[in-house]
Amino acid sequence: MLWDKFISKAKNATFLFCRDFMDYHADRFIDHSLLIFKDENLICVFPANENNKEIGSHDGLTYGGPIVGKDIRLPDAMKCFQSILQYYDDLGFDKMIIKSLPKIYHKMPGDEVDYLLFKVGAQLIRTDCLSVVKPGNVNYSRSRKEGIRRGKKNGLRVEESQELDNFWRAILIPNLREKHKSDPVHSLDEISQLKSLFPESIRQFNVYNKNNQIVAGTTIFESDRVVRAQYISGNADKNSLGSLDLLHDHLLKKAFNNKDYFDFGKSNENEGQTINEGLLFWKEGFGARTIAHNYHVINPADHVKLNGIFT
Repeated sequence: MLWDKFISKAKNATFLFCRDFMDYHADRFIDHSLLIFKDENLICVFPANENNKEIGSHDGLTYGGPIVGKDIRLPDAMKCFQSILQYYDDLGFDKMIIKSLPKIYHKMPGDEVDYLLFKVGAQLIRTDCLSVVKPGNVNYSRSRKEGIRRGKKNGLRVEESQELDNFWRAILIPNLREKHKSDPVHSLDEISQLKSLFPESIRQFNVYNKNNQIVAGTTIFESDRVVRAQYISGNADKNSLGSLDLLHDHLLKKAFNNKDYFDFGKSNENEGQTINEGLLFWKEGFGARTIAHNYHVINPADHVKLNGIFT
């Protein structure tokens, strides 16, 4: 497929932008993605969905925005972005929200869209704080070191699993329902389907006790440079057992020590307005520090503001 082939070579894309991933929830989102060509060559794609008069990039994904090839230069990036805005403006859409791809996921410098957002007067409407650390030789806090020691003392072991059912049914779903009265963003059927489509990118690591019972786990989304902990959860005894500390020590120092970054995800609540301090404290105990994940709103009619940039 032309789209997926482009995604595999783009400088600011991950497997989440592949059509098989985007289409797993096609029944929930009206797709209105675009492909932009120059002289019959594909130079940009724009993952998007529509909701009444609003365009989201992308409401069903962690991030979005224009995706460009490694050879693109700023003038062509500007023309692509202007064409995208003008296209939606011509169709009567009056609002666009872009969830920018965090810079750590870029394969090479790619801040063209940041400049163009500034030029069209995009408004920053939300910032989430992602906790990120470089795997390998990580300096942990005292509390994380103590947790790792407890995990070892309690005879816990970490294993990669090819199935998700055990973690989903025994740990993740019960925890989310008890603490947040909610379910995972992905149902068990959905995440299992996605893992079958992307077996090398979606990985499951579980922690078991001496009785071979699962006590914790993490579902990993692995891209070229970054490993993201998509779901992290442990049973009620996770603190006394040290299960999550032992698990993430394994991920940072063994399983993914060759990656550029480990992304623990956000600690924000209430649309970014507040932060779960306890969760943030735990992540920062592994040496993780904050990067921003920004959301911007744009009026597509402002494509005219991109006229006359180059002199």
